[in-house]
Amino acid sequence: MGKIFAAAMISMIALGGCFREKIPSVTRKDLFTINIGRLEDQIDLFNLEGERSNRKTDIAMRDGLLYISNGNGGKIVRYNSYGDLLFMIYNEVQNPPPLTLRRNNEDQRIVTRWAYSYPLREPGIIAVDSRKHIYVEDRAPRERHGFDAENKAVLDRVVLHFDIDGRFEEYLGQEGIGGTPFPNMSGMYTSVNDELAVICRLPTGWNTYWFDASGALMYLIRLKNDAIPIPQDRDLVIPFVNTLCVSPDERRLYLKVDYYRDTYDESTNTRSGSEPDSSVIWIMDVETGTYIRTIEVPFYESVVTENNRKVTENMFYSMLGIIKNSKIFLYFPVEGGYSILILSSESQEQRRGFIRVNNEELQFNTFNLSAEGILSALLATDWEVRMVWWRTDELIGDISS
Repeated sequence: MGKIFAAAMISMIALGGCFREKIPSVTRKDLFTINIGRLEDQIDLFNLEGERSNRKTDIAMRDGLLYISNGNGGKIVRYNSYGDLLFMIYNEVQNPPPLTLRRNNEDQRIVTRWAYSYPLREPGIIAVDSRKHIYVEDRAPRERHGFDAENKAVLDRVVLHFDIDGRFEEYLGQEGIGGTPFPNMSGMYTSVNDELAVICRLPTGWNTYWFDASGALMYLIRLKNDAIPIPQDRDLVIPFVNTLCVSPDERRLYLKVDYYRDTYDESTNTRSGSEPDSSVIWIMDVETGTYIRTIEVPFYESVVTENNRKVTENMFYSMLGIIKNSKIFLYFPVEGGYSILILSSESQEQRRGFIRVNNEELQFNTFNLSAEGILSALLATDWEVRMVWWRTDELIGDISS
C-alpha cells in the first residue's frame, strides 16, 4: 500500500503546462460524499476560523473498504464503497455519542454497525493489513514525550493497533510493543506477511522501522543526510530525497532521490541557481540493507512560453507508491488533475495516464494506492468531502513484471 500526497496546491497546477502527447484519462468513480462536521457520519477538517487544521486526515483502502483517520475530529471510521458507515473508533471527549451505531459492543449478538470509544489524541497516518487490522499514528501522552539529542528529534508519536472489529490491541514504539515513541512520522505501510513499516523523518535523515505481524521489531534502516546515494557517473550533483516507499509484497524499500546541478552566470562565472539534473529510484533489500537496483525516472516535460518562444522545462515527478510485482507509481500536478507515470522495476516499460481532480476539490486532498493499483482519494470542497477512486490498475496492461 502506498501512502500518497496530501495537498492544497492550486499554485502548482499551473506548472503542468500542456501535455506534449495525448495520454489516456483514467475513469473516475465518485463513490459517496461526507458532510463536514463533528457528527458520527461527518468529517472535521476545519478549525473554528474555517481554516484547514494542521492535524492530519488520512485514508486507506483495503478490499473495497475505506478507512479514514480524522485528526481534527479525534476518530477513525470505516465505510464500504456505497457510503455506509460500518464502525467508528472515537474520542468521546471530542465527539458526541453516536446515534446510529451500537456502542462498545461486547455481547454475542450479531451487530453490523458499531462504535468503540478510545482516547485518541491526534490520529494521523493510517494503514490496514490483510487481516483488516488497523494501524494508526497518534500523539503519545505528554508524560511519555522524549527528545533524541543525537538526532535533534522530538519523540512524541506512537502507532496504535486495532483488530478487525476496532478493538484496541496494543501500541508500538521504536522497539516494538510499548516501546519509546517515534520521531516525526512521514509514512506507514503494510507489507508481506502483514509486516508493518514505519518511516520517520529526522533532522539528520530518515529511519525506517520494520515490524512483524506480532509487533516485534525485525529491522531498523537508518539513512543519514550525508549518506544519500549518488550514481557514480554523476559529478557535482546535489541530492534531495523526494520520498521513501515500501513494497506491499517484498521486503523492499524504495528511495526516490532527485539531483540538482548548480548553474552559473557565464558573464561573471558566479553561481546563479540550480536546475534539475536527474532522478533515480534506489531499491534496497531490507534484510541486507544494500541497494540492489536503480531506476532512472524520466522528467515531466512542461512546455511554457518565454520571450515569445516555446521552451521545454524539465520537472521532477513525485513517487506515489509501490504496488505488487514491483510497479512504481509517480505523479505530477497538471491543469485539471494529475499526470500519472507507472514504471516497472524489472524493465524499461512505462505507462502514462491522467486523473481528474476539480479545482474546487483542492481545499484538501489525500490519496491512497492499494497493493493492486487502485487509487482512492478524499477530496474536500468548502462544504463536503468526496470519496472517489480510479482504476489506475487498468493502465498497467501487460507491462512486464
